[in-house]
Amino acid sequence: MPVIAPLAGLPDVTLPLGELIPPFQRHYFTGPDDIRFFKSRCFTFGRSVQYMPLVRAFLNTCAAERGTDYRYLFTLLGSELANNALTHTRSGQPYGHYTLKCERRDNGLRLTCRDQGSKHTGQEEQPNRFEHLTTHASRLTGDAESGRGLAMIDSLSTNWGDNGFTGTRQVWFFLAYDLSGSSWNSLL
Repeated sequence: MPVIAPLAGLPDVTLPLGELIPPFQRHYFTGPDDIRFFKSRCFTFGRSVQYMPLVRAFLNTCAAERGTDYRYLFTLLGSELANNALTHTRSGQPYGHYTLKCERRDNGLRLTCRDQGSKHTGQEEQPNRFEHLTTHASRLTGDAESGRGLAMIDSLSTNWGDNGFTGTRQVWFFLAYDLSGSSWNSLL
């Protein structure tokens, strides 16, 4: 019998991403055809960047009843929060996860990303010390090596912030339906 070598880079088992979604939450990912009015939607994603198509489908569906620019911007900013959780926190490590919660307000959508905290907390540091995230507009330049994501959120969202706890950080942004407070319209 011939020996079959595994294909490099492919997982042993491949599942459609839709199989990972419980049936009662499938409408969170299906777009405008099945959009239901909601006050709040919450979903926990695994640590792999391979879930990013699900993240974008979740975000796009949350903003499905809005125009193209709004949906694009909301999905872009939300994807950046998810990517930051994977890159800079324990959520991106083995057995990690993060939760996205979208809340509908009268004048816009608020998205919160709750991660598993800083991966840089060691024995010498307090695991849940208080330290807010900061950003500078100068980080939006092409030669900046880090910090561009939060600078983009600061520039393109109506407002944003975080809870300040390094042990279980919650970073949020609010995007007004009319894009007020966002520099998006000035970029067009």
